[in-house]
Amino acid sequence: MEIIPTDIVVIGAGIAGASAAAALAATARVVLLEMETAAGYHSTGRSAAVWILNYGPPDVRDLTGASRAFFEAPPQGFTDAPLMAQRPCLFLAPAGQSAALDAMLADARGLREIALAEVQRMVPVLRPGYATRAAIETDAFDMDVAALHAGFLRQLSSAGGSLLLGAPAERIDRHGGAWRVVAGGRAFDAPIVVDAAGAWADHVAGLAGVAPIGIQPMRRTACVVDGPPGQDPSWPLMGDVAHRWYCRPEARTKLLVSPADETPVPPHDVQPEEIDVATGIANMQEALDVPVRRVERAWAGLRSFAPDRSLVIGPDPTAPGFFWSAGQGGYGIQTAPAAGRLLADLVLGRPHDHRLSARLSPARFRS
Repeated sequence: MEIIPTDIVVIGAGIAGASAAAALAATARVVLLEMETAAGYHSTGRSAAVWILNYGPPDVRDLTGASRAFFEAPPQGFTDAPLMAQRPCLFLAPAGQSAALDAMLADARGLREIALAEVQRMVPVLRPGYATRAAIETDAFDMDVAALHAGFLRQLSSAGGSLLLGAPAERIDRHGGAWRVVAGGRAFDAPIVVDAAGAWADHVAGLAGVAPIGIQPMRRTACVVDGPPGQDPSWPLMGDVAHRWYCRPEARTKLLVSPADETPVPPHDVQPEEIDVATGIANMQEALDVPVRRVERAWAGLRSFAPDRSLVIGPDPTAPGFFWSAGQGGYGIQTAPAAGRLLADLVLGRPHDHRLSARLSPARFRS
């Protein structure tokens, strides 16, 4: 078997692995391994991402805010397409969700309550009486996930890094004071391994003899349906405060609809369930007068959460040279630039926000 020395092996070429590998490749030899024949197959490639500052726990919001400058002005040559397009976000509070809206407003930045009459003007198909209150975050954006992901992979390649597709990690051992990763019929020797394997992060850790953290994959479903006849639904992204559904315009005359489901599943090539598609449409129709005669397409993806639902970034205190970049949940796209940079700073011993890195450290799950 061919043995290839390198500096860092990153396992998983979704948005977490791609952003970390790109940030590392500027100063180190990096090999990025992906078990599928396409990068970002299970999660990144199925994400309908929106940049929302007030989405997720405080650590996620810090990374989201720190990523904004990158999205607004990516490095030269990163992409030919804009990464962001403004799309306000509406939070609707039907009866019983007013207290949850108060809690959201008290803990949010750039979120304000909005009169229901104004919501009705923005979204003419809103059913009268559905919402008792509403709030809007005007400074939110649709994101071009494909362009972002491709940009990180381009950065990796331009810096001399390697991407190997169809190369699942088969064995990870300590060998001569470093890690040996066997994948794709070759062995890679490196002092550093980065576990960015998404739903398979605990599995990869197990191959290396590292205890699992408890990363739980969750199924998230979405579908595309026709918008209201005769209207161009150029509306905000919207959903209820309790996160039972959300929808946003898609391709001018269509709507993307989701039940915002989080169903625990084992890591696998997840597919949509008919009941979840139907639930998302039914919940949306409680709020919006939008007839749905057919589902144009439906899909599901994996969102992987740590036990405390925040990200896991940094070295495992029980295994020298083993780093985690996992638990991205539904926040991996909007946090990718800052998360990838933080992981690289930790690996390379560069200055970074020590308070944030301590909160995200895998050490919080180790006794």
